[in-house]
Amino acid sequence: MALKSIYEIGEKIGVKEENVIPYGKNCAKLENENGGKKGKLILVSAMTSNKTGIGKTTVSIGLADAINRLGKSATLALREPSLGPVFGIKGGATGGGRAKIEPSDEINLHFTGDFDAVTQANNLLASIIDNHIFQGNELQIDPQKIFFKRCLDVNDRSLRQIQYKIGDVEICTGFNITAASEVMAVLCLSENIESLKKNLGNILVALNKKGKPIFAKDLQAENAMAILLKDAIKPNLVQTLEGTPALVHLGPFANIAHGCNSNVATKFALLHSDYCVTEAGFGSDLGAEKFFDIKSRLIGKTPDAVVLVIVIDVIKEHGNGDLKLGFENVKKHIENLRDVFNVPFVVAINKHSSDSKKDIQMTLKLCENEKVNVAVCDAFGKGGEGCKELAEKTLRVCEEKKRTKFAYEMSDDIKTKVEKIATKVYGAGRVLCSKIAEEKIALAEKLGFGKFFVNIAKTQFSFSDDKNLLGAPKNFDFHISDIEIRSGANVIVAIAGNMLLMPGLSKNPNYKNMKIDKNSKISGLF
Repeated sequence: MALKSIYEIGEKIGVKEENVIPYGKNCAKLENENGGKKGKLILVSAMTSNKTGIGKTTVSIGLADAINRLGKSATLALREPSLGPVFGIKGGATGGGRAKIEPSDEINLHFTGDFDAVTQANNLLASIIDNHIFQGNELQIDPQKIFFKRCLDVNDRSLRQIQYKIGDVEICTGFNITAASEVMAVLCLSENIESLKKNLGNILVALNKKGKPIFAKDLQAENAMAILLKDAIKPNLVQTLEGTPALVHLGPFANIAHGCNSNVATKFALLHSDYCVTEAGFGSDLGAEKFFDIKSRLIGKTPDAVVLVIVIDVIKEHGNGDLKLGFENVKKHIENLRDVFNVPFVVAINKHSSDSKKDIQMTLKLCENEKVNVAVCDAFGKGGEGCKELAEKTLRVCEEKKRTKFAYEMSDDIKTKVEKIATKVYGAGRVLCSKIAEEKIALAEKLGFGKFFVNIAKTQFSFSDDKNLLGAPKNFDFHISDIEIRSGANVIVAIAGNMLLMPGLSKNPNYKNMKIDKNSKISGLF
């Protein structure tokens, strides 16, 4: 299927040609402009994942295509893929089958350079910190109290902890993957260049030798960093195979970051179409919780509807082969959407070719027993046509009037926020913090950061912090091992269990399947 001109795609959502800045043939950056719409917001989430995922992106694409087929205007607002999982366990992240965004190779590999810009801006600040110490350390930075880390957009476990010397001063630090860096969070949550500069300047980099905070603005770093990010803050425009506009911009990894695309892209889509279909990473306990509690508060809009994607094979995994037992995991996600967040939703059974009619009927029955809206969809095999029923039910649900609730109040202290998420959303009995986590929570409260958002970094394979605890465990102990203060993004990252912000490659990573021929044609990316 031939792709349409990128200007034609921009015209579909009312973007003037002069505000479409082409990056190659089928990609563009968009200059920010006001649109004439007040679109409804559809959030796509999922049950607890397995290693190959649930197919949220594929369903999101199929759903948006289906809405356009129904005569409404829909724009996708998705996150950009990280090179970590592209070369690691999952491969490409642009949908699949007949529900894809294109040009998929470019989107998966560097795209318009946003992740590279984040990496460079992040590491510029790290080098500015080092240089300040080398040049005399006028601000009296304590080398043992440097919080800011470098980043790289690959899975490289050897960089989790590094040591080096500046003269006679030894520095112990490490790398996060770019998607989990503070600069990525700041860029995702900023509205424009001015707010970006302010937020970059508010990044806590270290304490001085008297225990006082030192920020990036104290090092005069914010303007130089913003210069590197001046194009990265602009949303990227591409299209689906069916010609649906797609804004693909920043920010994956709901297990170790907040897991949503940029606020700029989401708001742009809402202003330029009847419906914005967006996605939050992994299960509703991760991406959706962070969408509600962080992103919705910042953009001033909660979802008009949520689509909860489930997969029969994954349900069985949660029940050790028993579909009914594994459905307990789905029920917990349903309870979260219904009881914790009070949001209208539809359950989407993401049909796989291996699904038996018996299993599909049983899954439908289990959903109906919960008195929820449910639809079987086949985005992979049929594109928008395969998501027609899901689209119709989702549009109806969008008209329900409910007041979305949050898991915690912003006035809660840090520990209370963590406890409310863990007990209400995950089903934990209590939260246990390590000594280092307790110390950093106390430091954050002392520095005036107690009213920040909380982003819990935990395994995507379980409601708990133990990836082997499947299904819907209850009353378990939830362990917080460390804390990272992200004052530029107004976020406290609470690291659960042995979760790491720099992943490693698996035993059989996806890069082994990739080939490039003499004509530069790539295969094996997905």
